[in-house]
Amino acid sequence: MAKLYFYYSSMNAGKTTKLLQSGFNYKERGMDTLLYTFKFDDRFGDVKITSRLGIFADSNVFDNNTNLFEDVSKKLTNNTACILIDEAQFLTKNQVKDLGRVVDELNIPVLTYGLRTDFLGEAFEGSLYLLLWADELIEVKTICHCGKKAIMNAKFDSNKKIVRSGEQVDIGGNEKYIALCRKHYMEGNIGSD
Repeated sequence: MAKLYFYYSSMNAGKTTKLLQSGFNYKERGMDTLLYTFKFDDRFGDVKITSRLGIFADSNVFDNNTNLFEDVSKKLTNNTACILIDEAQFLTKNQVKDLGRVVDELNIPVLTYGLRTDFLGEAFEGSLYLLLWADELIEVKTICHCGKKAIMNAKFDSNKKIVRSGEQVDIGGNEKYIALCRKHYMEGNIGSD
């Protein structure tokens, strides 16, 4: 029975690496997958999913206007065994519904990977509806500089001070964001260099 999965965490927990490993496992067994990532994140090329470890795979892209049910339906082969979605926090409510339809009507598992919250501690639209509607929720854990579990995504400026306002979507990596425990996020303590 196919299910909709949401693998969530703070930044730098290895979500993309897990996605790429899952895709590799399917391919190693002779099965096809469809990979998707958010079009706005083009740091590594606009049709690639790339992990911080340097591994990558070609990908389809989605933006806020993509009907994922229709797009997946057009691209399916008889051998498609799984749909993998990176940057799932950027999905819209309707796209999460689309992915539910892929699971329920096409009987294909959908594995989504994304952040639970933004740098302000607020839910992304895609994450919110995945938390509400996914069949399986799997936390991917990482740690704060103090060793405790990191659950917050802190954005910082060039002076290493936490940014507490701004646009929700500002694509970046270690040069701009850090995963922290709640205590250090609230204190504004991103640790030492």
